[in-house]
Amino acid sequence: MLMRTDPFRELDRLAQQLTGVAGTWSRPSAMPMDAYREGEEYVIALDLPGVARDAIDIDVERNMLTVRAERRPVVKSEDVQMELSERPLGVFSRQLVLADTLDTERITAAYEAGVLTLRIPIAERAKPRKIAIGAERDPKQIG
Repeated sequence: MLMRTDPFRELDRLAQQLTGVAGTWSRPSAMPMDAYREGEEYVIALDLPGVARDAIDIDVERNMLTVRAERRPVVKSEDVQMELSERPLGVFSRQLVLADTLDTERITAAYEAGVLTLRIPIAERAKPRKIAIGAERDPKQIG
C-alpha cells in the first residue's frame, strides 16, 4: 500500500550522520518511520523527538503524502558554553506514494512523545465484498 520514493534515502541519512551536516529546506534529512496495517487502516509512525508541534507540516496531493518538520536550536543564554551537541538540527522530510486503495480524504494525525502518528483508512471501494448471482433475464432456447 505504501511505496518508498527514494531508494538512497538511508545512504543519505548515514552520510549526514557521519559528516554532521544538518538538513536544509533544499536537502532535508530523513526521519525514521514505521508503517503497518491495523484493522481497516494503515498507520505511519514517524520519529520526531524535540520537534515542536507547530514545526510539523503534513500535505497530501493526489496520492503523494509529504511530512516536513524542523528541529530548531534551543535558545540559550549568552553565558552557556556548549560541551557536546549530537542531536541533529534542521529540516526533516519524508514522502510516500499512497495506493489508490487508501482514503486520503480521511487521514488523521496525532503527535505525542515525539512520535507523529498518521492513520489512513482503507477506502470502501477497496474492501472485499460479495457479489450476488442473479437469474438470467432472457433465457435462450436452442432449437
